[in-house]
Amino acid sequence: MSIEIPSARRDAIAARLLAGEPVSSTALAREFSVSEDAIRRDLRALAAAGSCRRVYGGAVPILGGGLPMAARMIDGGAEKRALASAALALIPPGSFVFLDNGSTNVAAAEVLPEDTGLLVGTNSIAAAAALATRQDLPTVMVGGGIDPAIGGCTDGTAIEALSRLNIDVCLLGTCTLSVEDGAGAYDAADAAFKRALVARSRCTVVLVSNAKLGGRAPHRIVDMAGIDHVVVAQDCPEDLISTLVLAGTNVVRALPPQDN
Repeated sequence: MSIEIPSARRDAIAARLLAGEPVSSTALAREFSVSEDAIRRDLRALAAAGSCRRVYGGAVPILGGGLPMAARMIDGGAEKRALASAALALIPPGSFVFLDNGSTNVAAAEVLPEDTGLLVGTNSIAAAAALATRQDLPTVMVGGGIDPAIGGCTDGTAIEALSRLNIDVCLLGTCTLSVEDGAGAYDAADAAFKRALVARSRCTVVLVSNAKLGGRAPHRIVDMAGIDHVVVAQDCPEDLISTLVLAGTNVVRALPPQDN
């Protein structure tokens, strides 16, 4: 019989997930000679740490870039704020602007201007929390079941609520962006919500870091023809910008990020 302390067992499971292997609760319980409840506790802890995504019967790896919102919020704050600030020129006064799930759009919630008559909608819990602290922008929260990994609501209830809105400008969250494959997402439900969001919006803006450009995710949201503006980082490589421009995309370059 194999005797494993929980931390060692958890490390072994995490190593498999890191290698891209899905895991089964039943198989792991048999292998480590523990109960399935013990394995479920391990998987809950690993999911909370961003090492996997729980599914029925086990867990699957987080696909590259598909980190939970809590982890994404920590990384690249100055760059995200610079991207959000550059997008402000694309939002006319008096607009109904929708902030999709995405850590960069949380930064947008913090920098949206006062006294411009904006109405703000969002399905992002973090963006809604940021807007709630400002008290200067009326906000519409699109609800439904909360997905902790995504950081907001993307289920059928959220999509149905979205169908009743007439949105002027959406800041679309995306996991990847390329001329060949358009905007992509790692999660199917998230992608479905984003497609519905684009359909309800007059203007679609994507704020994208260098790491997301040229990537490819399993679920397509919209091709480049459906995106009106792309905001890129100040140090975005010129060849990537040229590719976007040649595809007919309006590209806005952010100013250098300012550390707080």
